[in-house]
Amino acid sequence: MTTRFPFRTTLVAASLLLGLAMAGNAQDGQERCYGVARAGENDGIGEREAPGSSTQDWQGDAWVRVPTGSCTRMVLPVQPDGTPRRGALEPLERDTGA
Repeated sequence: MTTRFPFRTTLVAASLLLGLAMAGNAQDGQERCYGVARAGENDGIGEREAPGSSTQDWQGDAWVRVPTGSCTRMVLPVQPDGTPRRGALEPLERDTGA
């Protein structure tokens, strides 16, 4: 006995899965921005959701959601050695909470 799925059912299921996958990455025109959150005010650490778990300001692996395109233009305080801080779309090595 062979089970056959109608083409329309398969198409609907694939569309739903694609929509769910995209919703996890881009929530209403927002993107993850690393290194811009104050201690305890982040949405996540690394690749996981972990609200409020950062232990220091501007922690490089902590992220918040910001409007798409604004991350790298955010004005942040300079680092103690005078190097400018910038937000990034990938985790940063600086100011780690370890």
